[in-house]
Amino acid sequence: MLDTLEEIKRNLQKEIKGISTLKGAEQLKIKYLGRNGGINDLMKLIPTLPVEKRAAFGQKINALKVEITDTIEGFIKKLSSEAIPKIKSEIFDITLPGKRPSIGKRHPLTQTIDDIKEVFARLGFDVAYGPEVELEHYNFEALNIPPDHPSRTDFDTFYIRDDVLLRSQTSTVQIRIMEKQKPPIRIIAPGRVYRPDTVDARHSFMFHQVEGLLVDEGVSFADLKGVLNQFIKTYFGQNIQVRFRPSFFPFTEPSAEIDISCSLCGGKGCNVCSYSGWVEILGAGMVDPNVFKAVHYDIEKYTGFAFGMGVERITMLKYGICDIRLFYENDIRFLSQF
Repeated sequence: MLDTLEEIKRNLQKEIKGISTLKGAEQLKIKYLGRNGGINDLMKLIPTLPVEKRAAFGQKINALKVEITDTIEGFIKKLSSEAIPKIKSEIFDITLPGKRPSIGKRHPLTQTIDDIKEVFARLGFDVAYGPEVELEHYNFEALNIPPDHPSRTDFDTFYIRDDVLLRSQTSTVQIRIMEKQKPPIRIIAPGRVYRPDTVDARHSFMFHQVEGLLVDEGVSFADLKGVLNQFIKTYFGQNIQVRFRPSFFPFTEPSAEIDISCSLCGGKGCNVCSYSGWVEILGAGMVDPNVFKAVHYDIEKYTGFAFGMGVERITMLKYGICDIRLFYENDIRFLSQF
């Protein structure tokens, strides 16, 4: 019997060394001191002993119970003191104001597109959309772009198969709208476009454009200038300077490129405007009669103008961003500024 008592003490010391949690210590206490524990099992043996040995054995069991109790309680106290710093670090004051969780923000390109749509909505323009996977007819032929034009080569266009491609301009939308609708037409068409450009600080193989189209009777170049001047002054501010330069686009005649005074340097010259004080933001012109013929419009009755702008460039000017790649890196430090 005495060997059993010593064995219980040895087993207790071994088991304590393998326990590191309060839950484990409590389970150990139940194992030895609980109703069905080891000490209680020994107490049940007392009636089976000779009468003269019962008292002595009972005293030894009680002494062992006190020793085990002190050992386990001391162990539990030690584990509790070690856990206090962790518990304190998890305590918080429920009377303090709550912390609002951080939430996402609209991407700067999305903000710019929404701002552009809002300005043109005030001018009476509706919003139209078209497919990003296009037919060659809508991307080139109906826009008066000849078969030998450089933009129709693999070097400048992503072809999926012979006559199917990723659109290289949102001008495709104006053809689809004019096919389905008779004048008057007043739309803008925002969307993604694709060109196999080498990615650098100012170029990307995917970017965003906003196409504009207005067709009606008696539309003139003066109307074009008035609309674009109103947009630029509204979006960039009344102090911005605007100039129109003669240019050429296959689907407009006459054509112009529109520059604004650099908003970053105030027109004094910087690396963004190549120290000229001016930055090109869009191209525009009167719709070429051949485009109207492709959609069966009466060229003697209707005239119109079209324009297109790069969303990334306008966003870079608006917010002073010098690298187009920042828009697509999904760096939360950059995106959280807008």
